[in-house]
Parts: sequence; structure tokens; C-alpha cells
Amino acid sequence: MSDLAVQIPTAFDPFADANAEDSGAGAKDYVHIRVQQRNGRKSLTTVQGLKKEFSYNKILKDLKKEFCCNGTVVQDPELGQVIQLQGDQRKNVSTFLVQFLCVSEQAGIVRKENIKIHGF
Repeated sequence: MSDLAVQIPTAFDPFADANAEDSGAGAKDYVHIRVQQRNGRKSLTTVQGLKKEFSYNKILKDLKKEFCCNGTVVQDPELGQVIQLQGDQRKNVSTFLVQFLCVSEQAGIVRKENIKIHGF
């Protein structure tokens, strides 16, 4: 009998390159604006993904005054703090966050490229 060199395959991870690229996922944080249907014509707009350095209550106060709607800040175990507004305010909130960028002296709340609008 001849001695055959048996090669045992090593543990190969085909997704190793993809995982290495995803390690910098925090570099591009998105602000997600969603609408949820309640009952009938009633809906709820949620805003999540804002930086933790911002005061959510101050942003909520300005949003409520600007759009004449009620809202609250909810603490979620997975998502962190989420702003909830009454009604379908997706476009209003996105333009508010982008316009605040132009008006403020600071770096602003969020850029237009970092906003994702979800919903029907």
C-alpha cells in the first residue's frame, strides 16, 4: 500500500472578509424614520438612531411645536431612545432634521444622506 498524504481541510470562514468590512459599521449611523399604522386612519411616526449626545426631549419639544402634534420619548431595550409622534410626519421630520443642519452653528443633527425613511 502506498502512503497517501491526507489533507484535512482547516476551518475556512467564507464570510471573514465581509465581517472585517462590517467592523466599521458604526462609522455611518443612519436615522430611521418609520410610520406605523394604528387603527383606521391613525398612524404613529417613530424616529430612531439619533446620536446620544442630543437632548431627545428638546428635539421632541421643537418637533411638537413645529408640526402641531403630540409625541413622546420611549426607552426601548434594543433600540435605545425612540421619538414617537402622532400622525404621518415622515417628510416633515426629515426636512426638519436637514434644515436644522443649515440653521445651527454646530455640526447639526443629521445629514440628508444618513436619513432612511421607511413605510408604505
